[in-house]
Amino acid sequence: MTLASRTDYEVVVGVEIHVQLKTASKMFCACSTDTRNAPPNTNTCPVCLGLPGALPVINRRAVELVLATGIAIDATTPEVTRWDRKNYFYPDLPKGYQISQYDLPLAAHGRLAVETSQGTVEVGITRAHLEEDTARLLHQDVPGGGRLSLVDFNRSGIPLMEIVTDPVIHSAEAARRYAEELRLLLVTIGASDAAMEEGQMRVEANVSLRPRGTEPFGTKVEVKNMNSFRSVERAIAFEVERQTRALESSERLVQETRGWDDNRGETYTMRLKEESQDYRYFPEPDLPPLRTDPAWLASIRATLPELPAAKRERYGTDYGLSPYDASIIATSAAAYFDAAVTDSRKPDPKQVASMLSKIGLREQKSEPDLLTRRSGTELAAVVALRAGGQLSSQNAEEVYAEHLRTGRAVAQIVSERGLRQINDTGALGEAIDKVISANPTAVADYNAGKTVVVKFLVGQVMKETRGQADALVVQQLLEERLAQ
Repeated sequence: MTLASRTDYEVVVGVEIHVQLKTASKMFCACSTDTRNAPPNTNTCPVCLGLPGALPVINRRAVELVLATGIAIDATTPEVTRWDRKNYFYPDLPKGYQISQYDLPLAAHGRLAVETSQGTVEVGITRAHLEEDTARLLHQDVPGGGRLSLVDFNRSGIPLMEIVTDPVIHSAEAARRYAEELRLLLVTIGASDAAMEEGQMRVEANVSLRPRGTEPFGTKVEVKNMNSFRSVERAIAFEVERQTRALESSERLVQETRGWDDNRGETYTMRLKEESQDYRYFPEPDLPPLRTDPAWLASIRATLPELPAAKRERYGTDYGLSPYDASIIATSAAAYFDAAVTDSRKPDPKQVASMLSKIGLREQKSEPDLLTRRSGTELAAVVALRAGGQLSSQNAEEVYAEHLRTGRAVAQIVSERGLRQINDTGALGEAIDKVISANPTAVADYNAGKTVVVKFLVGQVMKETRGQADALVVQQLLEERLAQ
């Protein structure tokens, strides 16, 4: 519980998210967007360097990805949109202005529902618009003292989508859940890879407090440099605490931009916050207005995959998964799970979900792309063998884990390790007799009324059979033999 929640102040948060769109070329030129291994200033041309006389050309694919996002968040799209110049002077902006959108964005008035510990929160989305990224500034120390700043223009002109919420979020947790849900949606529809660690998704939050029951907003503070979802929640929570203490001590808050220091766990002043009029927006004269006809929008809508919210609902309705399991699997391994449950062996979806959650998602933590390199049909094979009594529960988990680590087929692992479950009472009887003979003290304890010791004896039989025995059959046979 934050300090603000214990006082007479209401938290008001608006979130702005920039995502790099998944295109091969930049927003207004043909230069590559792949900057991972490119030497500095090699993916450049006169357009993205801002050289005089160079004219921009619109990237159609980038426009379509923003339109697809608008459809996915149930936003409206104008019949005609246009480009605007956002003017400011900084070394990473070669033209002295950024081509963006102001009053006619490609998508407006959308919404996205998110689940929090306090229930479902519907977040209104003001706008989603297209713009170009800036260059990258590199700062380094110079031998003998001083600092040197260098500019790498490889990122200059990369297509960005900015998505801005209404000021309707009232907790740090809700802001984090919104950012996570939006990322999942963007990845699902193929608009962006949205890898925060690579700078493909950047989250900024506008945080203010106001007396409960009042309408006017308080002094807005923008928080930047949050490089993980955990940082988003921590930074907003800290800023709420800071502003609450300031207001309660009659300290004047100023509208400013603050950075987040993840190591110290606190925000710090960067600069005073600009207003929109400070950017002197005006229509971009080098680009014509863009018309979005209904047929184009319909063709984009037809290509959208099942959205995360619909997928979670389907997992609960069709497969009986709990809301938690449905959410985790839809977020982390939807395609893999779908391949398993639709396999011709028709495995029990709940058993598939259980095995996936317990083993598959655990293994994926160390290899984030693991399940994209494995087939869900192999998970179906493991679950089918377990359901048919051919593998014990323990061996099923071991076989599945080995398959994930090595990529070898389940059938091959089972055959090579001789792990077919033993249900034959004659073979089990020999193992039981051996365990009884080797553990006279445990047998005596059982006969003396300490029936709990049977679990120990079952464990010894499972060990004797290398986990291939059916534990329930073993316990039944043990109890019958001990009763004699």
